[in-house]
Amino acid sequence: LMERKTRVKINRKEVMLAKLRKSCSCTPKKLKNFVMDFLPVLRWLPKYQCKEYIWGDVMSGLVIGIILVPQAIAYSLLAGLKPIYSLYTSFFANIIYFLMGTSRHVSVGIFSLISLMVGQVVDRELLLAGFDLNDDAPPTLGDGSLQNDSQSNTTAFNLTIAGMNAECGKECYAIGIATALTFVAGVYQVLMGIFRLGFVSMYLSESVLDGFATGASLTILTAQVKYLIGIKIPRSQGHGMLVITWINIFRNISQANLCDVITSAICIVVLVTAKELGDRYKHKLKFPLPTELVVIVVATLVSHYGKLNEVYASSVSGAIPTGFIPPKVPHFNLMLRVAVDALPLAIVSFVFTVSLSEMCAKKYAYTIRANQEMFAVGFCNIIPSFFHSFATSAALAKTLVKTSTGCQTQVSGVISAMVVLLVLLFLAPLFYSLQKCVLACIIIVSLRGALRKFRDVPARYHVNKVDTLVWVVTMSASALISTEIGLLVGIVFSMLCIIVRTQRPRTALLGQIQDTSFYEDDLEYENLSSVPKVKIFRFEAPLYYANRNYFLKSLYRLTNLDPNLEAARRKKYEKKEKQHLKKGNHTTANGLGIGETTLQLVPKQIDFQALVVDCSSISFLDTTGVNTLKEILKDYKDLNISVLLACCNPSVIDSLKRGGYFGKDSGSMQEMLFYSIHNAVQFAKDQK
Repeated sequence: LMERKTRVKINRKEVMLAKLRKSCSCTPKKLKNFVMDFLPVLRWLPKYQCKEYIWGDVMSGLVIGIILVPQAIAYSLLAGLKPIYSLYTSFFANIIYFLMGTSRHVSVGIFSLISLMVGQVVDRELLLAGFDLNDDAPPTLGDGSLQNDSQSNTTAFNLTIAGMNAECGKECYAIGIATALTFVAGVYQVLMGIFRLGFVSMYLSESVLDGFATGASLTILTAQVKYLIGIKIPRSQGHGMLVITWINIFRNISQANLCDVITSAICIVVLVTAKELGDRYKHKLKFPLPTELVVIVVATLVSHYGKLNEVYASSVSGAIPTGFIPPKVPHFNLMLRVAVDALPLAIVSFVFTVSLSEMCAKKYAYTIRANQEMFAVGFCNIIPSFFHSFATSAALAKTLVKTSTGCQTQVSGVISAMVVLLVLLFLAPLFYSLQKCVLACIIIVSLRGALRKFRDVPARYHVNKVDTLVWVVTMSASALISTEIGLLVGIVFSMLCIIVRTQRPRTALLGQIQDTSFYEDDLEYENLSSVPKVKIFRFEAPLYYANRNYFLKSLYRLTNLDPNLEAARRKKYEKKEKQHLKKGNHTTANGLGIGETTLQLVPKQIDFQALVVDCSSISFLDTTGVNTLKEILKDYKDLNISVLLACCNPSVIDSLKRGGYFGKDSGSMQEMLFYSIHNAVQFAKDQK
């Protein structure tokens, strides 16, 4: 028997106090390290190798900036906000992540799924406030004011700010909801970082994230169809939005704008063709083709000079002001309204950012700090919320473009921010005549990656059927119910799958591999020899309260012996025999003689005298698990069958000791516990 090491008892109270004293102490060195950790740019920027890195950073920054501008304008449709706010979001997110992020390559900014989640909350609150979501009249933003005039939207909402009543129009209220939501999500992320709750992301498996992204992509696609064909239908809210929207689309299909339909068809063909060619020849191209920017420029020129809005009533983006609107503190009363909605937004934003950061770090051989990433993305939401921006996250498509164009550090993010700033200061008004159907085309084509997941379903099913089921359930719930509920359903369902798999795990009787000391599943392998008078049972899961009954049923079924029933039969026959002997009758109740009665006392011939339980797959035992093993030990002992445990890990052994499985002082432990199956089998053979 191997001897366990003696554990040194640790005074947890003293350890906690020592850590507390260390964390509360303040020295110049510690303060410097805190600042350097909080702003990682102070560590790597002084070591920046300009000659080696600058060209790649400038090139990737310019390319991402060129891609970012049209995407930011397009994703404003998803968020239910004006394009100027998307540009603000892209600008501030890049600057803040440059200062606080630990990944060198991820592109943080506006992201389609996050924009969709923001847009759903904005639309819901606008409806509750009595605003008309279908008002397409472009409000004027003269002098940087956020208040609409009475002609753009007749509904106004009164906000009490610092004891003063301020009348707020539709656009003002929409961005107020978005900034309040963003601020609360950022606060959640910072609190999660402070309390080190990054482990929450572990419960979002790859299947859940992929299913959520695919289901949300279907919702995004559905929301953009009305812009593609130029019809005006109410923006559906609540559960079942996808189905309701498609019903409304088919009801109003006759009102489709021919100009928008033709424009959409041309744009989709051009964008898809360019994307396919880019994917095919990406190894030969030094940087991706700026197809979105070219499409937007050409479409804007055609719309402006062709007067498509005036002649064909094609819906356009409208006026986009230049410069920055004065900062504003998010409204506290609005924060209370969206506090629950901000939680899934915060989790999804963090999970996508960290997963992409880890992917890039692994590929380029450096490390990131997940906790600092939570702080970075949290402040990418908190600070911009004061500047009329909404929630951000890392985006996969832009991150891949960034790495493929030679990005070395987050200096490329500053370059991208400068490109956005150029548009904000000078070029934004030029997009006045840009058709909304063109923006919808850009959004839909950007969903190619997520929608292609449907092609991977057969391969996914072949690899793991349970993961495929999780993907289907999450995707369906995200698309047919709502994105937030879909994410929750996916998490709960994936955890239920884990519980079910531990409740009904694989069980097997083992046979010996010929001429070896190894044992394997008798049903899975050929040419295994059974061990005479010994049954070897394997249970491939932890033994706890939820699978106790399954453990016993499987054991009784595979060994073809239920010790409780067998003991009951024996007691029954013994009782009847005693009754007949008292009467002086030498014939038993069955009409058999005393000699024949001996055979009846054992109704079933038992073909083994030892049971070996292979515990190599049992990772832990709870109280119920220990009691279950004690129960079978006692029941089989009544039938003169010994129970031997093999391959127990230290935690299982400790649980058995604490539960008194080995008796007082564990004196019989050497005869009940073995470190290999073969040792247990040899011991059983040596027993009389």
